[in-house]
Amino acid sequence: MPPAKKRPRAYDHLRTRTAVLAQYAHVRDAVAVLTPDQLARPTRLGDWTVRELAAHVAMGLASVGRALDQPEPRGPKPEVALEQWPSATAAHAGRIAEDVVDLAVGSPDLTTLYAEAEAGFTEAVPASGAGARLLPTRVGSMRAADYLVTRTVELIVHTDDLNEALGLEIPYDRQALAACTRLLADALADRAPGGSVEVRVPPFAVVQCIGGPRHTRGTPPNVVETSPLTWIRLATGRTAWARALEDAEVSASGERADLAELLPLMG
Repeated sequence: MPPAKKRPRAYDHLRTRTAVLAQYAHVRDAVAVLTPDQLARPTRLGDWTVRELAAHVAMGLASVGRALDQPEPRGPKPEVALEQWPSATAAHAGRIAEDVVDLAVGSPDLTTLYAEAEAGFTEAVPASGAGARLLPTRVGSMRAADYLVTRTVELIVHTDDLNEALGLEIPYDRQALAACTRLLADALADRAPGGSVEVRVPPFAVVQCIGGPRHTRGTPPNVVETSPLTWIRLATGRTAWARALEDAEVSASGERADLAELLPLMG
């Protein structure tokens, strides 16, 4: 019998909106004081420089307002559920990269770019309501409230990319980090449904996944546990499973507690 479909996790619209703006502000303040030399440095994202990565962050926030300005897609249901979004992004990586390069070239003043993106987001996204509205996105139509959660992933992941490229310590908003962690954990459970392995990312998420004997009581026989940032790096391909095990950044007990074939969840 296939595993029962779990009810999707609920996110509070206002808290998510607040978290998105808080994390964006952390990045905005850091980018505002970068020198030309720092902006020209390479990143772990292929050919992107720090300038292009910074432009991508602003583009990701501005995408919410652009989507809200477009007509609502037809149909009563979204084409993409929130937990399916991470896997759906890889097919659009090439086009995103092209758009980022064009934006970085056409927007030499990052301070202005960031201010415009923030103002557009604040005006377009109300503090309440509109969460059930369907939005057109690159990957297909999504609920507005769900798409807002995906912005926490973009912001947290790319904050980590900036910190790695520049040796900075840009802060992580706790609520944004929590939403990002939970969405990527739920994406794993959606990709490999089941109850034989428990994945723990304290203090934010616990999910069960992978088919096999289902655990119901006591200590699970197959457990994976790691920190939020390590989980995010694993889920997005910034860290390899074998490397994380070798460096003791993740613990895995039990014969089924091997996520190598399931990661990364998004590229």
